[in-house]
Amino acid sequence: MPCVFHKTFILAKGFIDPSAAWSWLKKNKSQWRSAEMKTGTSLTAAVEPGVLRRYASDQIVTLAKLVVENAFQPIVEAGTGTVFGYESLMRGQDRIAYDTPADILDEAHRAGQLLALEQMLASRALAKFATLPNFSTATLFLNLDVRLIPDGERLVESLLQHLRSANIPPSSVCFEFSERFDNTSVPEFSALVSKLRKAGFKLAIDDFGVGHGEMKLLCDHPVDYLKIDRHFVADIDRSPRKRHLLKSIVNIAHVLGTRVIAEGIETEAEFIACREYGVDLVQGWFISRPTTHMSELAPSFPHLQELGKSKRASQSLDEILIRRQIELLPTVYENDSIDSVFELFRRNPRQAFFPVLNANDEPRGIIHEHHLKEYIYQPFGRDLLKNKMYERSISHFVEMAPIVGLDSDAEHLMAIFANMEGSNCLILTDNMRYAGVVSAASLIKVINEKQLKTAQDQNPLTGLPGNRAIRDFMRQSGRDGDEVRHFCYCDFDNFKPFNDAYGFHLGDHAISLFAALMRRYFFAERHFLGHVGGDDFFIGVVGWTKEELTEILDRLISDFHDDVLDFYSDEHRAAGRILGHDRSGAEALFPLMRCSIGVIELAEGLVIDDINRVSAEIAVIKSAAKESEEGLAFHVLGEAN
Repeated sequence: MPCVFHKTFILAKGFIDPSAAWSWLKKNKSQWRSAEMKTGTSLTAAVEPGVLRRYASDQIVTLAKLVVENAFQPIVEAGTGTVFGYESLMRGQDRIAYDTPADILDEAHRAGQLLALEQMLASRALAKFATLPNFSTATLFLNLDVRLIPDGERLVESLLQHLRSANIPPSSVCFEFSERFDNTSVPEFSALVSKLRKAGFKLAIDDFGVGHGEMKLLCDHPVDYLKIDRHFVADIDRSPRKRHLLKSIVNIAHVLGTRVIAEGIETEAEFIACREYGVDLVQGWFISRPTTHMSELAPSFPHLQELGKSKRASQSLDEILIRRQIELLPTVYENDSIDSVFELFRRNPRQAFFPVLNANDEPRGIIHEHHLKEYIYQPFGRDLLKNKMYERSISHFVEMAPIVGLDSDAEHLMAIFANMEGSNCLILTDNMRYAGVVSAASLIKVINEKQLKTAQDQNPLTGLPGNRAIRDFMRQSGRDGDEVRHFCYCDFDNFKPFNDAYGFHLGDHAISLFAALMRRYFFAERHFLGHVGGDDFFIGVVGWTKEELTEILDRLISDFHDDVLDFYSDEHRAAGRILGHDRSGAEALFPLMRCSIGVIELAEGLVIDDINRVSAEIAVIKSAAKESEEGLAFHVLGEAN
């Protein structure tokens, strides 16, 4: 029994109380671990938690060194599946009777050892991080307990020493402000934020939405990342309210130049919904669980790359057009000298601002000439800026600017411009790195060119949008599961023998007739009408029930059949059939023309990323419609045929 073993083990060493045992264990941890491995038991499991904590509190940092480990959980780019960074998480505290990391941190705080514990954990995390093959391009996310804010300067200096020895730039470290407490209520908080940013560290708001003062923090301080709490991510694919909240949070963050991380993603549907609503980075068990074994950390996740293929392909038009308008301005780094900025403005007299990057080539914002003018036009202003005692570097003058991924569509970028005030540009990134800037005027050109391309895609006979617009509608509707959606595929039956007998002129009349009937019954702004080509049409309907749609489609089929009879001769109308040739050239009798419609239903709450899932069902449902007496067939996506 574990309890017997450990009592014997302690007594064998001559200890009569637990405190003496702990002292021995600190010095002889290898023997302790060896004994545990031989028996498969844990010493801490044999001791009452209350007793253990009473003796552990005095030595909590020393004991933590024996049992606590740093686990890393990847934080991944939503669009590519490439690892962007890792969050360092505490593991092993249960071995000294603390159920959660928060418990041991609270005990360390009560014992006056919180700073020492956090310094130990941070230094270990940095040492582990430095062993990764991709550490030079990755970011390490460290949690910063609000109770350490008064000691923040000591913690920062300690970390900077570790970073210098490991040759890691401060921009590779991001501090997450825990929302267990109100950070903004601590008097020293603003000064610490300023110091961290000027030192080059990145900042994140953790557990956004469930803590204290997040909106105040986001409003008053330059924050690089916003981590949306798991509460808002769980089952987001089935919750319209959560999707609306997420969409609004992402838009606000992007306008402020802040990137969004979705925490706690556990399903494919949650991942797809978060990505489609603009989340930049993702984290959770669906991507990868935390691990203490560095060999288990992968540089990318193919299952996310596969899920991203259709998105990248379908948005290629927007990206191509936007890339044409990107202006690749020269950049400065936040740790460059002030002299380099003056030189940049001197060489580019017509340019009023330049993007500022960190050492990882991520945008931090812009530096504008008006921030420097007060020094330039003052006597000895330049000398003052260069004075080390005055401590003014580029990081002191960085102004936040909207930052968005290059894979966003043009309308989204324009919406950001519409919601911001006084910003000079929008900074675009490719895989989270600086790709260039775009202005409002450039975006107007993009949207105009996109509209021109869409107009060129319209069918000249019916004036209805073509395949590109149809796929755009399907893609956007597939990603928005707030309501029931129906995709209706319309196809004429026996059109070829009619066209052969009466000629293309009357064939075109039949096509125009059907387009006019579609417009008669589907005229609301939310309806989408498209012309695939020839006698194939598409109708997209959002928010209708199956019964409502069935009634209208029955009338459409009936009216078309009745009206098209006028195109036939009296003889053919009386016979109800026409002699013609099938596609193999054989002569046969064919019924008079009608339209059959196959309908694919996407249920409320269903979010799909790969529109090819719909395309795979089209042939089956169209065939079922042609074979039905009514010329109408329904299929709910995901159900068996």
